[in-house]
Amino acid sequence: MEKEKRNVRFYISYDGTRYRGWARQPGEEMTIQGKIEDVLTRMVLGTDEIPEDAKRIQLIGSGRTDAGVHAKCQVANAMLSTEKTDTEICEHLNRYLPGDISVKQALTVSRRFHSRYNAVSKTYRYTLWHAPYKPVFDRKYVTVMEKKPDVQAMREAAAHITGTHDFKSFCGNPHMKKSTVRTVKSITIREDGPYIRIDYCGDGFLQNMVRIMTGTLLEVGTGRMKADDIPRIMDALDRQQAGPTAPASGLCLMCVDYS
Repeated sequence: MEKEKRNVRFYISYDGTRYRGWARQPGEEMTIQGKIEDVLTRMVLGTDEIPEDAKRIQLIGSGRTDAGVHAKCQVANAMLSTEKTDTEICEHLNRYLPGDISVKQALTVSRRFHSRYNAVSKTYRYTLWHAPYKPVFDRKYVTVMEKKPDVQAMREAAAHITGTHDFKSFCGNPHMKKSTVRTVKSITIREDGPYIRIDYCGDGFLQNMVRIMTGTLLEVGTGRMKADDIPRIMDALDRQQAGPTAPASGLCLMCVDYS
């Protein structure tokens, strides 16, 4: 008789450099979701190998991060049938997962909790670097600028982006059939020595949306666009009107809010 299942929520950090993104993909081994599901499935089955006909654990993430994007605190949940305690589940995952994926906590929660549907907002951070020397120890987590952009102009452009809008011009999926209306609650741009950190808080983000917003802000910061161009770009509902997609390496999912 199968043990009663319980809903376990996970807080996960990962370096996305060598992964093809969060979501499991057919025939692709290098995904964050896939790696964690494999370990959980072997744990529940009590085997070293997963039989082809085995029912795999399904891990639900708060959202998908693109290939190469990092996470300081991704949230996910899965229904598990195991006698292990939450602490033992967490220890098991950290013992068998690769060194660039870490589970900070496993916690049994209400069966009604859903990491994606219950999320109220998410915060992403994009980090830029400008200096006459290389960011040796941060090189995988920043985007290097040849010269410092005009941060004040970027802030003026960000003010036009903040709010509830149709963000189709900032969506990387040209075949998106669902609504592209989202609310960006805030965009904060801070300077810290050679770093420029852009924090985006919103109720949800479209595919590549944060990276496209960043690329557009940088077009303004480098003088190739003006802050006043943003309303026109948004009204066009045309991806070609916005700036380029900024590199994945500078982006990190910082937190997911459920309150």
